[in-house]
Parts: sequence; structure tokens; C-alpha cells
Amino acid sequence: MASSRALALALFLLCALLPAPPVSATLLFGGGESAKKAGVDAEWRPATATWYGEAEGDGSDGGACGYGTLVDVVPMKARVGSVSPVLFKDGEGCGACYKVRCLDRGVCSRRAVTVVVTDECPGGLCAFGRTHFDLSGAAFSRMAVAGAGGRLRDRGQLSVVYRRTACKYGGKNIAFRVNEGSTNFWLSLLVEFEDGEGDIGSMQIKQANSVEWLDMRHVWGATWCLVRGPLVGPFSVRLTTLSARKTLTARDVIPRNWTPKATYTSRLNFQPSL
Repeated sequence: MASSRALALALFLLCALLPAPPVSATLLFGGGESAKKAGVDAEWRPATATWYGEAEGDGSDGGACGYGTLVDVVPMKARVGSVSPVLFKDGEGCGACYKVRCLDRGVCSRRAVTVVVTDECPGGLCAFGRTHFDLSGAAFSRMAVAGAGGRLRDRGQLSVVYRRTACKYGGKNIAFRVNEGSTNFWLSLLVEFEDGEGDIGSMQIKQANSVEWLDMRHVWGATWCLVRGPLVGPFSVRLTTLSARKTLTARDVIPRNWTPKATYTSRLNFQPSL
């Protein structure tokens, strides 16, 4: 309990002390060629990959994106990935999906595994601007030909290719978890299950009986916050994706009588394509 309160206090301080949101990458990249430069394209690019946890395990328990126990259940279960800072993007890369494929035809399948960014690996093979995936044992093994998962894991580190792919969460809609410690003067939200690009570049909320959209600040991982008050629900939430600037508005998704640690699911999602 004490650790939960400490985390809530840390989130509040981060939100309160952060400078005003800088010009987002969503304002810098449009569609077409500029979107490709932002990482949304069909090209396979070189990287390296390792695995961690149990040999056929689901990977991390939680992770730097803040998804918590969501990583242990479908649709994230066994598809999680820890990525180097170049893909983590200070947490703005959380929720993005990638296809990863190894190249040794003797042990690697032609099939790529799809993983969701849920964590960051900041050092070692992930340092110095390298592009690296540290995958769950289950995700790593799925790159192997039938029956060769153990042989592939024994390699330890692999040369792979990867590309950005659309996230598809199987009929789930975007949800908003109200983080512990939130009050009428400090609201902290974690975004879950974004189809399509999967990541978020900007986030705004609108209070009841208001026409003003208030900019939330990106704190860490998939967490955003707002220090202002008193805030009056219900709240509408507007999301804009990081790369292609697609926008979605969930109206009155968080009710007037919201509570911390509750999750509120919208009726909407982005198109499951890039």
C-alpha cells in the first residue's frame, strides 16, 4: 500500500513539475512520406533480439509502460516486448505493435511474431541508439520452425528484421484507467487497447458543460495527467496518434462519479490498420 501511495505521489510531482507540453511529433508528421519517416511503413529493418523470463513464459510482470496485470492476459499475453529507447520514445512508443522475424532458415520460420511494446530495456544491447527487442520466451520461440523453439532460444541473441504493424485487440475498445491518487485537482489516466498505430502523441480532456479542451501532459509510459481544478465530470477524452495524427473522441467516457483505480471503456477504437 505504501508503495502505491509513493507511486501516486511521484506521478503527481511529475505532472505538476513538467514544463508545458512541447510541440508533439504528431504536429510534425503528416501522412505519406513524412509518416514513413515517423516509423509507419511496410519496410523491414534490421535489429537484434533476445528473450527473458521463462522459456515459454509471457514475459514481464507489468513493465515501464504501466499496463500492470494487462500484460498477463489476452490479448497481450505472450505478445509483450521490451524495446530499446529508440523505439520506446520516452514512453510515447508504448502500445505500438511490431512484427519481428529471424533470418536463419535452418531454425527460423518465415512467419513473423507480432509483439506489443510494454516495457523498455535501457542498457546493454539496448544502449547507444541500437534497435533491440527483448521478447518474452513465448514470443521469441514463435519465430522458430516447428519443434525448434528450444534451439532458437539457445542462440540467445539473434539478428532479426522488424516492421511496424497495426495493433489488433480483437474487438476491444479503448479504455481509460484512472490512476491511484487521482483527485478533482489532479487527474491521471492510463490508455489501454488502442487499435491501429497503438501509440498516443497527444491527449486532451473536456469537462462537463464546457467547450474547452484541456491538454494533458505525458508523464511516463502510457500515463497522462492534468493538474487543474476543481475538475468536474463527466469527462470526454480526445486522443491523437503519434505518427499519423489520427484523432478519436470518446464523449463522456469517464462518469461524474469516477473513482481512482477504476477503468472506463469507450465505445470506440481506431481502425485496425496503419
